[in-house]
Amino acid sequence: MIPAPSPEQILAMARRVLRIEAEALQALEQRLDTSFIRAVEIVLACKGRVIVSGIGKSGHIARKIAATLASTGTPAFFVHAAEAIHGDLGMVTRDDVFIAISNSGENDELLTIVPHIRRLGGALIAMTGNPASSLAKEADAHLDATVAQEACSLNLAPTASTTAALALGDALAVTLLDLRGFGADDFARSHPGGALGRKLLTHVRDVMRPAEQVPTVNQAETIPAALLAMTHGGLGMTVVEDDHQAIKGIFTDGDLRRALEKHGDLRQLTVGQLMTPAPRSIGPDRLAVEAVALMEERKINQLLVLEDGKLQGALNMHDLFRAKVI
Repeated sequence: MIPAPSPEQILAMARRVLRIEAEALQALEQRLDTSFIRAVEIVLACKGRVIVSGIGKSGHIARKIAATLASTGTPAFFVHAAEAIHGDLGMVTRDDVFIAISNSGENDELLTIVPHIRRLGGALIAMTGNPASSLAKEADAHLDATVAQEACSLNLAPTASTTAALALGDALAVTLLDLRGFGADDFARSHPGGALGRKLLTHVRDVMRPAEQVPTVNQAETIPAALLAMTHGGLGMTVVEDDHQAIKGIFTDGDLRRALEKHGDLRQLTVGQLMTPAPRSIGPDRLAVEAVALMEERKINQLLVLEDGKLQGALNMHDLFRAKVI
């Protein structure tokens, strides 16, 4: 029976794996050459889609690379190599680019696909751990994912090799992203259902209370009148205007507390005397996350929404929480 390892031995095992995989990535960085440039050029010139294929562990990596490409501006999908030779190759057209991933470069299913790609006139990119392999030799561009050893103690289980292939796929996808000028708005449009999409696609006008729902009082009004407006508005504040309905300031719960500490009796004071003048504001077409950043920076809970000096609405932190922007 194998004796139980000590805590130090367990950590040493884990650190060995991380060290070997890190060294594999460092070697990969130094080995990048014109073949990578050629692969990028092929994908940029593609008029169709990028089909990424593999089998076994390489198939899992291929699926992830296809997903990364698709979400970063390069239309792509995954096809399992075994399924491809039994009908799914009908998805591939002459305008597509086929990326074949195999550590050995001698996978039978992928090599069976190669003549079909050639007959179609499509481009072939191979990613292998063997530059001398059959798949590498047939490719229009070969991405070398060779590793010195696997992180597995038996040097058998795909570990460092799959890490290298995945990182090489990320390098390809992100390089293409930068060259296409793919920005945050583009990224958000491909992720509309998640938190990222909400943050990048939600604008202030989407979450603000419209102007007609924002409480306002004249600067000559009493504090009780201002408190009544604040209560009805439910924003924790009221806008303060002059006789010409020009915005002069904002009166908030915080202003009320500070006034009570300073003056005590507020009955003889007007809201114009206690308001915060020149309140912070934001435009309706700005991103909601920008409103969050401004409110956090200024340590405020409410924000007016102005356009050309005119009140368009207002929002507070609760509105942003409800919209799941925060």
